[in-house]
Order: sequence, then C-alpha cells, then structure tokens
Amino acid sequence: MNTTRKAKPMLGWMIFILIAVLGLFYVKWFPYYQRAFVAASHHSIGPSILMGTAASPPPPSLDAALDYAWAYGKAIWKAMVLGLLLGSAVQVLLPPQWIAKALGNTGFGSVAAGGLLAMPGMMCTCCAAPVVVGLRARQSSSGAAIAFWLGNSVLNPATLVFIGFVLGWNWTALRLALGILMVFGLGFLVNRLITTQEAGAANAQLSRLIEDPEGGSTLARWFKILLQMAVRLIPEYVVLVLLLGAARAWLFPQIGPDIGNNLAWIVAFAVAGTVFVIPTAGEVPIVQAMLTLGVGVGPAAALLMTLPPISVPSVAMLTRSFKPSVLGVVVVSVIAFGVAGGLLAIELGF
Repeated sequence: MNTTRKAKPMLGWMIFILIAVLGLFYVKWFPYYQRAFVAASHHSIGPSILMGTAASPPPPSLDAALDYAWAYGKAIWKAMVLGLLLGSAVQVLLPPQWIAKALGNTGFGSVAAGGLLAMPGMMCTCCAAPVVVGLRARQSSSGAAIAFWLGNSVLNPATLVFIGFVLGWNWTALRLALGILMVFGLGFLVNRLITTQEAGAANAQLSRLIEDPEGGSTLARWFKILLQMAVRLIPEYVVLVLLLGAARAWLFPQIGPDIGNNLAWIVAFAVAGTVFVIPTAGEVPIVQAMLTLGVGVGPAAALLMTLPPISVPSVAMLTRSFKPSVLGVVVVSVIAFGVAGGLLAIELGF
C-alpha cells in the first residue's frame, strides 16, 4: 500500500520533468542556442516585430491587427501550448504539499525559488502565465508566483546574451541589475502584502487538497483542467493581442530623433512597453531599430525593461490568480523600473 502511494507521485514527477525538459529543449533551448550564433555574427536577431523594416508602426486598422496577431502567433504558439501543458500538469502530476513547501511560504526563500525556477523556462510573459495559474491553484505564495512570472522573461539567459551581442554588454548589465531587483524585490514586496487571513485561507485550501485529493483517472483530470484553462485563457488573450496589434501606432505614435532623453518620453515609453505584448526577446530588435532611427537611449532603455515582464494580455490571464491590488502593484512597479532604467542609461552615458 505504501509502495503504491509513493509510486504515483514519483511517476507524476517523472512525466512532468520529461514534458518540461523535452518541451523546453524543442521550443526554447535549442532554437535559442542557434540564435545566439546569429546574434554574435550578425549583431542582430531579426527585424522588429513592432514595425518590421518600416520606420514606424502601421496606422491602426484591421489589417494591422491581423498582421501583428499572425506574426506574434507564429512566434509564440509552441511556447503557449507548452505553457498550457505545464500549467495543467502542475495541478495534476505534482504533489500539492511539495509546491507548498518550495513556493508556499511568505519568506524570501519561496521568492528566490520562484525566480530561479523561472530562468530555465525562458518564456514570454503570456506563455508563462498558464504555469503561474497552475502554481497559484496549488497554493504557491503570491510572491513566489510573481517572481516566477517576471523571471521567465526578465532574467532569460538567452535574451541577456542576445542583448549583449546586439546592443552591447552595458545594456545587458543594466537589464540584469534592474531585472534582479524587479524579480526578487517585487516578489518579496508582494509576499509582505499577504495578510494573516489570506495566509490562513491558503493553508486551509492546501489541507483540503492534501486530505481530499480528486479521484478518477489522472489523464482524464489532466485533460479536463487543460481544456478549462484553454477555454478560459485563450479567447481573451487573442482578442487583446488583436487590439494591441491594431493600436501599435497609438502606443508608439512617433519614432525618430524627436524622441529625446527627456522624462516625459521616458515615462511614455515605459507605459507603452508595459501595456504592449511581444514574443520572447522581441524587445531586442525593437530597441535596436529605435536606436538606429535616432530614439534617445532613455526611452529605449525604458522599453528594454518594460516590454518583456508584463503586458495587458498576460495581466488579464492572471486576474483570477491574484488580487487586483497585487497586479496593480506589479504594473506600477514595472513602469517605475522602466523609468529608472531610462534615467540610468542617460546617466551612464549609453
């Protein structure tokens, strides 16, 4: 009897690790390994998804929306499928007490674990969101889940390498320094906001998950959760990507030397970067194109810090996983980090 009980979690772990390793190798690790050589030799990883080879985004229209959604979808669909698979697998294959032990406490340890676990994932903010949904459903602390969510894109090792080869290693240092503060600092701050009542409710829910696990076939429960997540997350995600694709010209109405290193432009670009949605490492060619067109280093650095971590679609996907106040703190803080990045880039003479 004891042997059977131990075998089931072990089998779940093995399946989960197999999916994660093979999926990440196919979707992320091997393609990025190859792209690193392209970045090193050509000092570019491709055209800007924001405006292609043009000097500015297209005017708002249905065609602009569809074109962006198509380009973005081609870039991220494999990672989104993997994110849904892992987000549902977390809720079925992994013992809830393990997730609670590693990521459930409200101290800095769970935040550190969440941020470090994110780094091999290398996912964009929207593809990481389903995994965050799964972690929160299994009582990961808010701070650990936030660190995991932000860490996937901000501390992506491949993107940091691309930034170095394409923009310069000083830009990598800026991104890494502020990224570490963003991921672990925001995670710690969010955990400090957890009330005693919320911690008690989380412990009670965890006890119910452990003492009264769902019966039935593991495969059937997995498929059920996967379908529920896809039906809930994908439609709103697609609609918001279409809207942002159409609104590119409004979010970035002017790109050129007129956008200088004044605070107003830095704040505007920090807000636009926080709102807009891009695939993994998409910020690198966007910033490269803007610098080439004469945009000031301050607004460019603001985009480098705010485009990857969050977006309107990814925040919308997590509205049931976090309190509105938590998501509000994250949004405002990401904008603040973008402004800080812009000011530092100017001060350091980038």
